[in-house]
Amino acid sequence: MEELIYSQNPWWEWENWETRDRDLRKYNESRVKWRPSWIDKISLEPFSMNIVMGPRQVGKTTGVKLLISELLKGRSSESIFYFSCDLASDAKELRNVLNFYRRFKERNGVKSSVIFLDEVTGLEGWWRIVKGYVDLGLLERDVLVLLGSASFRFKGFSEAFPGRRGMGRTVEVLPLSFPEYAKVRGVELRISEYSRILSTFDEYLETGGFPRSINGDERFSEDLIASIEMDSVKAGRNPKLLRLIAKSIIEKAPSAISFNSIAGDLGISHNTVHDYVRLMEDMFLLGVAYLKEDGKILYRREKKIFIRDPFLAISLSKLLGADLSRAALLEWVVQEHVLREFGEVYFWRNGLEVDVISGKLKVEVKAGKPHRRYPRDVTVLSEEDIPAFLLNLRR
Repeated sequence: MEELIYSQNPWWEWENWETRDRDLRKYNESRVKWRPSWIDKISLEPFSMNIVMGPRQVGKTTGVKLLISELLKGRSSESIFYFSCDLASDAKELRNVLNFYRRFKERNGVKSSVIFLDEVTGLEGWWRIVKGYVDLGLLERDVLVLLGSASFRFKGFSEAFPGRRGMGRTVEVLPLSFPEYAKVRGVELRISEYSRILSTFDEYLETGGFPRSINGDERFSEDLIASIEMDSVKAGRNPKLLRLIAKSIIEKAPSAISFNSIAGDLGISHNTVHDYVRLMEDMFLLGVAYLKEDGKILYRREKKIFIRDPFLAISLSKLLGADLSRAALLEWVVQEHVLREFGEVYFWRNGLEVDVISGKLKVEVKAGKPHRRYPRDVTVLSEEDIPAFLLNLRR
């Protein structure tokens, strides 16, 4: 194991590592690049156990490596440790890695360190190793940053860490929202520049908010789908069935659908559909807007299921041979932004359907002109209205 660490993770040779590290080289060579704001949310005050989670390919690894570059300007290289858990075959090797670094710290007189464990959730039983180190007080002067690509792998073990995270925070990393996308593209967010804002929104609908899609990486669509299927296998699910359920969701959108209707099409149980939808939610691929009437959330009724990033939606539709309507894509973008801003999103029916509600907010998304009148408290958005709505969306 020590040979593996020495050959793959020479953290004591941080000098000039930005030119040697593949992720940072790609970042520096990117046509469009930005410093992700989420890295400022990571607590660097000992003791902290930070959890950084988000979908695959969203830039978590590059983000923490940019953070490491900044940390190296103010502290010794021996006090910073990064390890990709993809290099370890099991939790036992993770324990060996941590023991190795602990001995290294002692030999070099390091009192406090920042430890990054990338893709830690890919290791079965990882939480027992981390919990043991915390319970033994071996990290009380350190900062721990755990990175993972599926929230269920963290949420499932949350009970193992009550009172054990110190000043640590949970940081959710998502593809750029439209306002974030416009900012990194240098678009002036002014009414006088609205024609540019509209064209930028059209670009966003094609590229979504992943760094590689924004930079026009032709292989990214294939890599993104492959990483999703790999995660589904790790979760013990059938990637072919995941594809079929995703295709059914795309083809039925933007209509409200039930798990039973998908199950009937595929000849499987509604419980299986529910299980796979929950998995895709935990992988940050899907969101679900439940029906809400008279203040009650009707979980068993039809629901609106939306894909959370435009590029992901387009990539899946092309791969699966599913017809993705413009109306669905526009509605999904609004639902996703409301979910991010308000933390919840529903839809409503009472004689007529309202696509998006959250608190007092009620929004109907229309790709064309509305053919009926809506109550005054419902905001009706045409396609041209959507960018301004997203840019001004506030809780």
